[in-house]
Amino acid sequence: MYGKKWILLGLLVVLTLVASACRAMTPTPAPTTAPAQPTPPQPTAAPSEGPVTIDVWFHSGRGGERDALMKIVQRWTDPNIRLNLVELPEGDYNQQVQAAAVAGQLPCLLDFDGPFVYNYVWGGYLIPLDTYFTGDELADFLPSIIAQGTYRDGRLYSLGQFDSGLAIWARKSYLEKAGVRIPTIEKPWTGEEFNAALEALAALPETEYAIDLKMNYAPSAPSEWLTYGFSPVLQSFGADLIDRQTYRTAEGVLNGPQAVAAMTMIQGWFQKGYANPRAATDDCFTSGKCALAWVGHWTANDHIQAVGDDLLLLPMPDFGTGPKTGMGSWNWGITSACKHPEAAAKVLKFILEPENIKTMTDANGAIPARISVFEADKRFAPGGLLHTFVAQLKAGWGVPRPITAAYPTITAAFSTAFRNIADGADVQTELDKAVDKIEADLKANNYYQ
Repeated sequence: MYGKKWILLGLLVVLTLVASACRAMTPTPAPTTAPAQPTPPQPTAAPSEGPVTIDVWFHSGRGGERDALMKIVQRWTDPNIRLNLVELPEGDYNQQVQAAAVAGQLPCLLDFDGPFVYNYVWGGYLIPLDTYFTGDELADFLPSIIAQGTYRDGRLYSLGQFDSGLAIWARKSYLEKAGVRIPTIEKPWTGEEFNAALEALAALPETEYAIDLKMNYAPSAPSEWLTYGFSPVLQSFGADLIDRQTYRTAEGVLNGPQAVAAMTMIQGWFQKGYANPRAATDDCFTSGKCALAWVGHWTANDHIQAVGDDLLLLPMPDFGTGPKTGMGSWNWGITSACKHPEAAAKVLKFILEPENIKTMTDANGAIPARISVFEADKRFAPGGLLHTFVAQLKAGWGVPRPITAAYPTITAAFSTAFRNIADGADVQTELDKAVDKIEADLKANNYYQ
């Protein structure tokens, strides 16, 4: 079917990546171009005697996360299971995984961005994890983590070390100087207040822009940041990326009046000079040239170091139907190509041990996936700097990205429209184009039934 005709260029790239896989427990950045005649690698097979080798693919995220994973892997001591880590570039990670799936070259253990799990399950590339974890073990995971990894058949296919947090970082002194109220979970900013705050903060002599929207993450589209970071605005306006009652259409949902109003407002932030649509660097907030930063947990340590005691983490605004925030993040699954799923499950359980989750979340500021871990972390306790992330999820503000195998098409269509709108394109026209792409994909794949 249309949805399973993966990109051939990605196939060439991924064959080269796996052929050049690094030594056990020593990840090597993957090349970005394929040779003219790549040699397909052979799947890892169990030797007649000796340890089993488990191939582990992971994305090349922020340096702190990579370093944390290396620290975790160095704790692995089972002599009967060797780990072979392969690091793939994050930008086209999904395309490379899809290409490898078609080629039959998937590893045993794979990490992937949360909402892509549904497409992988639909394609038959992941196996259920339920049998490898006890009920008591799963009860220690956040409900959002379990929900993210559960497909419509009711089976669990993925688990992650952490959930994400999306909120607004702020410099307290700038808010006070501009006369802007500091919002709370109990009383977040209204849409009117937020837009007034942007105007007041942009007028400060210290600022170049009122807010950093991290457009440097998305110099071009598609970009997952644009969907993760800004679909909550649509949802707070009463719109969405797709009709979640049926998952059979985006017409009137992604291009209806509420969606147009949401995207017109965001376009206005760029046109009024409140935000830079073509930001090239990541330091507007940390340098003091931006008063606010609309971004997630992964910047926590950098912001703490740069801003110190002047740093605040503020809840998302309410644009009409209640505040909404992003949720879900990179997680792990065992592929159907794995010849040693029991061994892979042992590795996965090790990665998800409380000590190892703490190592990762200490590095990236994310919400620990296990309740026992975040409850022991003072940063997430009431009064802690990162408590807003937890409080938003507990308040029910988190909205998962669409739980459908059509998600790759949805995020590509919306993020492309967002990028064009940020650059000044007509809002209605771009949203209509996005809907047309989604509708065509749904129909071509029989609505992923």
